[in-house]
Amino acid sequence: MARFDLPLEELRAYRPEVPEPSDFDDFWQETLEESRAAVDQGPGVRLKRADTPVSVVDVYDVTFPGFAGEPVRAWLSVPRGATGPLPGVVEFLGYGGGRGLAHTAVGWSLAGFAYLLMDTRGQGSGWAPGDTPDPHGSGPAASGVMTRGIESPRTYYYRRLIADAVRAVETARSLPQVDADRVAVTGTSQGGGLTLAVAGLVGGLVAAMPNVPFLCHFVRAVGLTDRAPYTEIRDYLRIHRDLAEQTFTTLSYVDAVSFAARATAPALFSTALEDQTCPPSTVFAAFNRYGAPGSAGAVDKDITVYPYNTHEGGGEFQWPLEVAFVRERLRRLD
Repeated sequence: MARFDLPLEELRAYRPEVPEPSDFDDFWQETLEESRAAVDQGPGVRLKRADTPVSVVDVYDVTFPGFAGEPVRAWLSVPRGATGPLPGVVEFLGYGGGRGLAHTAVGWSLAGFAYLLMDTRGQGSGWAPGDTPDPHGSGPAASGVMTRGIESPRTYYYRRLIADAVRAVETARSLPQVDADRVAVTGTSQGGGLTLAVAGLVGGLVAAMPNVPFLCHFVRAVGLTDRAPYTEIRDYLRIHRDLAEQTFTTLSYVDAVSFAARATAPALFSTALEDQTCPPSTVFAAFNRYGAPGSAGAVDKDITVYPYNTHEGGGEFQWPLEVAFVRERLRRLD
């Protein structure tokens, strides 16, 4: 696929007005307070050592209370023999995937980090298996999760998933294997959108690393691309012709551009200029707004651009850049 979006020089200056509800901050404060209050009503965080053939890493099967205290699964991996708490990395997954099998969830631990890979509620049957159900019903919806509960921000699927992601970071910080003051977040596609949401909702992160992030600038994305998952919204509106205003109002509560504007953690983005799944203009909309207005000093941020790639983005080329980015930010804390 040839390039289809704005030229790179225009992307670097692209700062659209993205609709944001007036009660955005109150909505998320209330959502997270409700989820945190529910923690004490359940069994809390549970860890069980996983049986894997991996010999250099210890892997734990983790269950933690997410949205409304509902159980969410994750893998925690740490270098075998490590003593004391380690810098942590929490990763969120792309659309349709689950946490996979225990021996596959070791990447960041091989670089010396405590690595928490969060499962994705109600997904995990697309490209990797998952273990976390989404026990909530929905009104009429298109296939997938993009329109599940979209009739209201309070019932929308991504309200639950974003709350899970915040709780994953809070859980990681509570674990004895993790240095609570040295936690970074990352993810690709849907995971990149969740990374931005967490960066806007959680303070004190060492780094946020969204790769080809999804969930950015919905109005442009839905009108520009004919690739899933954004097409789920378009397909829904083809049938529910009278619900466009309400649909985009709901989406405005989870738009990663609004979260990005509230973030302060050092950030390393990536985008690909031939990416039709998460068009580069939607990524730059978030990147160019990243950093809370009025914060002291300029926010430390950079973006890696892959001119000839589609939604795979940097792939295996991006991870070493992320490792170096986190290590450099950790050195600055010493």
